[in-house]
Amino acid sequence: MWFGRRMASQYSDPHAPSETAAFAGNSPAFVADGATLPFVASDVIARAAQSRPDAVALLAPCGALSYAELDSRANRVAAWLRTLGVGPESVVGICMERSFDQLTVALGTWKAGGAYLPLDPAWPDGRLRMIVEEAACTVVIGRDEAAERLAGAGTPVLALDWDAPALSAEIGDAPATPISPDALAYVIYTSGTTGRPKGVEVTHANLAHLIAWHNDAFAVTADDRGSHLAGLGFDAAVWEVWPYLCAGASVVLATDDVRTSDVRLRSWLIVQGVTVAFVPTMLAQDLIRDDWAAGTRLRYVLTGADRLLGRPRAGLPFVLVNNYGPTECTVVATSAAVSPEANEKGLPPIGYPIAATTIHILDAHGEPVAPGQRGEIYIGGPQVARGYRHQPELTAERFVADRFGPPGGRLYRTGDLATWRADGQITFNGRVDDQAKVRGHRVEPEETASVLRGHPAIRAGAVIAAPASDGGDMLVAYVVCADTVSAEELRDFLGDTLPDYMIPAAFVRMDALPLTANGKLDKAALPPPNDGNALATAGFAQPQTPVEERLAQILEGVLGRGNVGVDDNFFLLGGHSLLGTQVVLRAGEAFGIDLTLRDLFQAPTIRQLALRIEELVMELIDSMSDDEAQARAAE
Repeated sequence: MWFGRRMASQYSDPHAPSETAAFAGNSPAFVADGATLPFVASDVIARAAQSRPDAVALLAPCGALSYAELDSRANRVAAWLRTLGVGPESVVGICMERSFDQLTVALGTWKAGGAYLPLDPAWPDGRLRMIVEEAACTVVIGRDEAAERLAGAGTPVLALDWDAPALSAEIGDAPATPISPDALAYVIYTSGTTGRPKGVEVTHANLAHLIAWHNDAFAVTADDRGSHLAGLGFDAAVWEVWPYLCAGASVVLATDDVRTSDVRLRSWLIVQGVTVAFVPTMLAQDLIRDDWAAGTRLRYVLTGADRLLGRPRAGLPFVLVNNYGPTECTVVATSAAVSPEANEKGLPPIGYPIAATTIHILDAHGEPVAPGQRGEIYIGGPQVARGYRHQPELTAERFVADRFGPPGGRLYRTGDLATWRADGQITFNGRVDDQAKVRGHRVEPEETASVLRGHPAIRAGAVIAAPASDGGDMLVAYVVCADTVSAEELRDFLGDTLPDYMIPAAFVRMDALPLTANGKLDKAALPPPNDGNALATAGFAQPQTPVEERLAQILEGVLGRGNVGVDDNFFLLGGHSLLGTQVVLRAGEAFGIDLTLRDLFQAPTIRQLALRIEELVMELIDSMSDDEAQARAAE
């Protein structure tokens, strides 16, 4: 018997019109032969390696890795990790770039009986150290520079070296240690209201239900190719990899340039023959407006992390599927295909509850709301995670007893507001609290504020979320200064411990923070950021050349603000890769050159980028002169 609202649906496969993939099913038929719920993914992958050893498991520009090679390498890593004390409930931090090694160490950690913690090398050193300490990792595996970056964390940090005696001596036999489905599989850290990130503990059983639903819903077989392009510390990266490897399919690893441009991503998906791809919402909204050549193998584009603002145009060769789910519920809790824009108006819903997942939308008194009425989403079922690592009080607050289901069941209280639609789908209506979604990342503004208040020049400070031009949120900081400080100094200070998406896009100077009658921050009285109240920037310099003037116009248009000096760093002003793509496209069109995102990363100020553009223009002129000379010589 199902408890809560649950409704079956189907996804139509554009490449097989006579067949559909059951959406609410719970069958592991497409996982692997012999797998029954709950299962351990590493066992299923090992069986895939035995049955099809030469099949390609992983693909990247460096080549391919077969299932036999992946399994053998993971076995060697597992044996090595056990000598380091890794066993059941141990957490292994993995601080590596997207690579075969990164996934091999994750799989090897499971085979050793432990759980893995993805550490994105793009995070600042302070955040890496904070998370490693909070998680109490047994060991961190990374590259040579990881030890220096994590110095002082109090955890052994070792570089993965296949030729090292400690690892090369290990054999590739399967480890004999059985793994319980209830054991910890991975830990993902998200932003926290206390000023420190919180780690979500997910078990193998939780993950097994996601894998089984995914491979059943999208009819994944060994002939499929999935894409791996989500941020490494983002839970969507879990979803991109393990379902396909459990089905004997291939996973294609994306390069960084592909991850920031819908044009490059579309070409990459076609060339690589990807059949099912997760694409973050902001990029997906561009893909569904693009023109697609006939013959692509892409069957499904799965999106999530931000609110979807558009619908696909009719005639696309793939189905767009919108998904919703907090990290605490193993990535996905609701999902549904999005109908084309000609068929339905309004923002797309977030779908139906998946598989055995139950959804309750409750009012402030904990009672179910009627269809069309707003309430808070509570999620139950086998994908509800164990809780927060080393935070029992917070776990008890957010993971509550399920009074609608069998005894012992739990519901995760999401803090998200929603309504039931007449067709059983769910419409997302925002947040109960102050939590924000910045470029797909869940952010607690108070975590940023707590770090900001640690700067010696800040007497008082607050951070709130405000609507951004991309449909998500941006952070705005309000500061009362005890001493002179510039916006650049505060961004540099925050950047020592926070990732770029948690750094405010604007800093507003205040004489005092407005308070309500009961002494709380009066958010309604906070002024919107503008040029008049912006915190002063250090060393502001006006554009001096026509190139600098045009670039200033472009950056100010993309960032949605004025007074961008020629020495201001684009990324410290709130710029990021997706906005950077707009900058290089507009600048390329303005100056008639091929500018790349790499150019912007290497020259993030107007002064530096102007010099780079002048170099490219001169190279273009020189090449045209050479062509003309060759043409005259040939006459």
